[in-house]
Amino acid sequence: MGCAASIQTSTIVVESPSRKPSGSIRSGSHTDIGPRKSNEDEHIRIDDVSSQLGSLYPLPHPCSFYAVFDGHGGSEAASYLKEHAMRLFFIESDLPQTSNIDDDMFLQELENCHCRAFLLADQALADECSISSYCGTTALTALILGKHLVTASAGDCRAVLCRKGVAVQLSQDHRPCYLEERTRVEALGGFIEDGYLNGELAVTRALGDWHMKSPSYTSPLIAMPDVRQTVLTDDDEFLIIACDGIWDVMSNQEAVGFVRRHLRLYDDPDCCARELVNQALRRDTSDNLTAIVVCFSSASALASTSPGFRCSSLTEEARNRLRNLLQGN
Repeated sequence: MGCAASIQTSTIVVESPSRKPSGSIRSGSHTDIGPRKSNEDEHIRIDDVSSQLGSLYPLPHPCSFYAVFDGHGGSEAASYLKEHAMRLFFIESDLPQTSNIDDDMFLQELENCHCRAFLLADQALADECSISSYCGTTALTALILGKHLVTASAGDCRAVLCRKGVAVQLSQDHRPCYLEERTRVEALGGFIEDGYLNGELAVTRALGDWHMKSPSYTSPLIAMPDVRQTVLTDDDEFLIIACDGIWDVMSNQEAVGFVRRHLRLYDDPDCCARELVNQALRRDTSDNLTAIVVCFSSASALASTSPGFRCSSLTEEARNRLRNLLQGN
C-alpha cells in the first residue's frame, strides 16, 4: 500500500493475528532538557480525540492521537506543529470518515491523509514568517482508530510496540548512515559528510529547514513520511513513542523490557515514561528526551502474559540420578 500517485511514500503494513484488542487506552509522557541548554522537544498526547474535535468528526472508539516533535535550530518549528496539530493533521488533511474502518479504500486514504498532513505542516513552516528557515523538526505521529494503529515518521523519532514482551519497531529512522536514504540523497544531488546531510543535518527527512529546500525542485531533505499500519490485537501491550535521545542509548528491546517491568510494578504510564527518560539520563544521553507510553493492557494483563515457572517434584529416577551425581558415582 502507498499514497496516491502524486504522493510517493514507503509504507509497510505490519501483519499480526486477527484478534481484536480489549480494554481502554491510557497514556503517560515525560520530557527532560537533558544535558542541553534548552529543550527543543514538543509532544502531543490525546487519549480521546473526540474530546478535541467534538461532533465535528464522527470517530470510531477508541480514537487516540500521539506525536513527538524533536526540534533543531530552535524550538519554534516543533512548538508551531504542536499548537496547530489538530488543524493540520485532522481538518486540512481531510481525515477520511467512515463507519467501516476495515474498508481497504478507507485504509488507503488514511495513508494518503498522513502524507498530506506532513507536507502541509512542512509548507506551513515555510509560510510562517516568525519561524527561521534554519529551524526545523523531526516528527512522528501515531493515530489509533479502533483496532488500527497508523504511524507516520519523518526523521529519527521512533515508535516501538510491545507484543507479548517482544519489541516491534513501527518506524524507520531517516539518517544518512542508512543505505536507502543515502542513495536517495545522492541521487538528488546531496552529499553525506561525517554522517551529516550536506555536512549539516543529522537526519535526511524533517519538517522545516527551508534553507535546505526549494519549492521549485525536489531537495535531498524531504518531509515525506514513512507510513505504517498495524492491526492491534490482544497480544499488543503498549506502545513507546520517543525521540532519539532515548534510542541513542537504549535498544528497542531494552526499552520495552524496562517499561514492561515498571508497568507491572506501578501500573502508571506517566511513571513509566518518567523512569524511561531517567534511565536514558543515567546512560549519559547527549540530547533532549521525550517519551510517551500508550497502554493497551492493564498491569494484571501484563502479568498474565508473562512466561511462568511451574513447580514440580522430581521423579524417583531423577532423585536417584541426582544422588549418584552428588556422591560421585
